[in-house]
Amino acid sequence: MKHARISYQGVVHEATERDGQLLLPDGRLVAFDAVSWLPPLAPTPRPRTILALGLNYADHAKELEFKAPEEPLVFLKGENALTGHRQMTKRPAGVEFMHYECELTVVIGKTAKNVKRADAYAHVAGYAVANDYAIRDYLENWYRPNLRVKNRDATTPLGPWLVDAADVPDPMALALSTTVNGKLTQSGNTKDMIFDVPYLIEFFSSFMTLSPGDLILTGTPDGVVDCRPGDVIVTEIEGIGALVNTIA
Repeated sequence: MKHARISYQGVVHEATERDGQLLLPDGRLVAFDAVSWLPPLAPTPRPRTILALGLNYADHAKELEFKAPEEPLVFLKGENALTGHRQMTKRPAGVEFMHYECELTVVIGKTAKNVKRADAYAHVAGYAVANDYAIRDYLENWYRPNLRVKNRDATTPLGPWLVDAADVPDPMALALSTTVNGKLTQSGNTKDMIFDVPYLIEFFSSFMTLSPGDLILTGTPDGVVDCRPGDVIVTEIEGIGALVNTIA
């Protein structure tokens, strides 16, 4: 099932997809373009921890002229960085290079501590698409992204859907793509991750507790380009959804 969180007529609703429309809890069906989309996170639990992977695709590491990491390169994000489908993301004045990152996002469904790889998927509630914009001007070191690169308000669109894990038979075999103003600029597949989803859950839970609602953004393949004001960016993952964002 595809779950969404939207604002409609001034009220926030948890909705599901039904025949190309949004089904509200009271039974009403509304059009996708009649609502304001929010990140598909239920009011509780909110994500206490947002983990984001850098250089988790070998081709992207090569694109940035870095050696692929030998263990996950990870940084933390604040919830204010998240924004919804069809929302705007601001490009700061004077920036030379701001690029998208199409990423499969794992939503944790139950408490995970010292989880073994073979049991990892049992702790996943579902999956979403993230576009984890990076402002390269502010980057001090690819192995140590600073706050202005990855934690600016509304620079990480998430959605449109939270898709139940049961409806994604193999999250490690999903096509990813990005278009800028309708032109294909990025194409990849989750099978090319250096550290796959079960590995990441085992790795993180070996030293920290993952809680329901926590997010893991799993990195992006190569093909990033500069995004300018007015550009419409669509990051899409097979079976998960197409996330639309416009640069302001």
